[in-house]
Amino acid sequence: MVLEAPIVAADIVQWLYSDASHLKDTLEIVSDLGRRLRIGKVPVDRVNTAIWVVHPNVRAEGSVWTSDGTKELLLYKADRNEEEGYALSPIKRVHETRAGVRVEIAKDSATTDQYPVATELRDKGYTDYIALPMPFSDGSIKVVSFATKAPGGFSASHLSVFDSLIRPLALVCELKTLRRTAETVLDTYVGRRAGLKVLDGTTRRGDGEWIKAVVSFADIRGFTRLSNTLPADKIIVFLNKYFGAMTAAVEAHGGEVLKFIGDEVMAIFPFETEEEAREAALQALLAARETLERIDDINSSNTCAATPDMSVGIALHAGDVFYGNVGSETRLDFTVVGPAVNLAARIAELAKDLERQVLVSDALAEIMGCRSGLFGRYQVKGFDDPVAVYSPDLSAGAVTGYCPDNTALRAREAN
Repeated sequence: MVLEAPIVAADIVQWLYSDASHLKDTLEIVSDLGRRLRIGKVPVDRVNTAIWVVHPNVRAEGSVWTSDGTKELLLYKADRNEEEGYALSPIKRVHETRAGVRVEIAKDSATTDQYPVATELRDKGYTDYIALPMPFSDGSIKVVSFATKAPGGFSASHLSVFDSLIRPLALVCELKTLRRTAETVLDTYVGRRAGLKVLDGTTRRGDGEWIKAVVSFADIRGFTRLSNTLPADKIIVFLNKYFGAMTAAVEAHGGEVLKFIGDEVMAIFPFETEEEAREAALQALLAARETLERIDDINSSNTCAATPDMSVGIALHAGDVFYGNVGSETRLDFTVVGPAVNLAARIAELAKDLERQVLVSDALAEIMGCRSGLFGRYQVKGFDDPVAVYSPDLSAGAVTGYCPDNTALRAREAN
């Protein structure tokens, strides 16, 4: 093996600098790396990376491959249990010293007992473990670890192979991490659909497309007065609960939240065909109902006298919208614009004035195939003709309360 080690290392380094960069993500890279090492007679039975990531809910990711075919992406959140696990791990030692940590599990029980992960590996039949620093170009240190069940553990030749591949492995992992970071940031701040377009290069001002969509506007009732009376930290907590409820409901029903505007949430449910239009309209109504249910749950569990109960209003309209880039030469925003968006916003204002939880437009009623629940026709700013709006009854626990005679809708609701 001594004579083969340089050849094995050279082959893997060549792969890392070439084809590895085309793999989907770090998990795929780690999995392929483990297989290639075993083909080269380096007896790895487990490969694991530990990489800090930019994510609103996740602090770090671990990509784990084992020789029995297991491939797993582990997500570590910033909570007490995860912090305690990190504090007792070899990974923390690597971060602190910027040097490798080896635990000869079969030979050194004292060192093994210092690290819970080493104890777990011993119980699974592992004999040797080494965690090595992966330096990224920004100066930060990530970690990759290798473990084996081979009776003699890793030899000096095996360790030399690991040393040879660390820097190219760090490079390709950094490329994938940067891509993942870009996707996460864009998904978080501009939405999944818009984020993909930005990554695909659709970033010129004015770029976009006309699409058909159900547009949803929602806002908190009495928010201006509330924001003038509650402390800023309480306002943030209040908004996060509301935005969380609305976003979860929209995404659960196939929609996408485009932006938060003060206390308003704008979302879309795109469609193309007539059948997709009916489904999008139904899902938008279901999302509205779920939002109201989530808000009720929040209010029921509210025990803070300083934070009042939430009350929201939701408006739904459907039509053609321009989905694309607007803004200045140096600051762009992905959004939807057009008469359909404007009317949806006006109906939201109307819902507030009429003190209705949900109002839908005539266009949405047309898509749904009935006009049950007509609430009236009203003049709204910016439109010459009065606007017909409908107030569906979603409180009974079924969207079919909006169109009680629509058997097709009842069937879709049941499914």
